[in-house]
Amino acid sequence: MASFILQIILKLLLVISLFRFSSAVRILTEPVQDQPELLKYHDGPLLTGRITVNLIWYGNFKPSETAIISDFVTSLSSKPPPSQKTQPTVAQWWSTAQKYYHLDSKKQSLSLSLGKHILDEHYSLGKSLENKQIIELASKGDQKDAINVVLTASDVVVEGFCMNQCGTHGHVTGKMFAKFAYIWVGNSQTQCPGQCAWPFYRPIYGPQSQPLVAPNNNVGLDGMVINLASLFAGTVTNPLGNGYFQGPAEAPLEASSACPGIYGKGAYPGYAGNLLVDSSTGASYNAYGDRGRKYLLPALYDPATLSCKTLV
Repeated sequence: MASFILQIILKLLLVISLFRFSSAVRILTEPVQDQPELLKYHDGPLLTGRITVNLIWYGNFKPSETAIISDFVTSLSSKPPPSQKTQPTVAQWWSTAQKYYHLDSKKQSLSLSLGKHILDEHYSLGKSLENKQIIELASKGDQKDAINVVLTASDVVVEGFCMNQCGTHGHVTGKMFAKFAYIWVGNSQTQCPGQCAWPFYRPIYGPQSQPLVAPNNNVGLDGMVINLASLFAGTVTNPLGNGYFQGPAEAPLEASSACPGIYGKGAYPGYAGNLLVDSSTGASYNAYGDRGRKYLLPALYDPATLSCKTLV
C-alpha cells in the first residue's frame, strides 16, 4: 500500500511540475525517465555566433564563490590539458547541447565566452525582488550578442524562489529594440537547499537518501552550478520560447529539464546515478573544469540518441 501511495504522489508531482515557469525547477521525486522522442522544434531561432556571458552578482559573494561560477563558464569552451583528455569535462557535457545546431541545415554554430562581472554588493533593489527587478538587473549587462546571468545571494528572496523555481531564463527587448537572453539563479543555501541544491542536501520530499558531498565544498554554489548548467542548455536551444522543447511554452521541458534527477548512469528517484568520487574529499562529481575544479552537471537530452545523456 505504501508503495502504491508513493507512486500516486510521484505522478501528481510530475503533473504539477509541467505547469511551472522555470526550466530549472527540480522536483526531486520526479520519476527518472528518458523522453521517447526528440524535443519538438518550434521554428524559432537558436542563439548563434560569438556570445558573451556577463555575470551580475547581486548581494554578498566571496571571491572563492564567484570563482566557482566563473570557472564553470570558461570551462564550457576550454580544451582539457593532455593529462585530462581521457576524463569527462565540462566542454564534453556542453557538446551535447551543441548537437541541436547540427539538426539545422543552415549549419549554425555557437561560441560562449566569459564577459564582464557586474557587482551589486549593496543590494541596490533591496533583499526582496520581483521578477521585473530580475530583468532590471539583467539589463545592466551588455545586450548585444550576450547572455546576462543574474546570481542572487543566499539572503535574497526572489519571487517564486523555493516555491516553484530555482532559476529562470527568458528574453527581453532591450536597447535599440534588440532582444537579449537572460538567466537568473538563486543561492538556496539558507532557504531551500533540499529543493534547489539536491543531491547535496536531503530532499524536501521523496526518498531520503544520504546527501552527496559537494565537489567545491559549497552546497549553495555547487547547487547554483547545476541549475545554471540546466538553464544555459535551455537558453541556447530555446532562447525566445519557440526553439526546442516539449509541453506548453509557459512551462517547457527543455534540453536539461527533460531529464530530471539524472546525473550518472543507473539514476532513479532519490539516486543521482553512478558518479565519480574524489578519494581525498569524498565529493561526488561527473565533470572536470578549469583550474582543476570538479563539477556535478545534469544530464542533457541528446537529439542524436533520443535519450538522456550523462558523462559517466
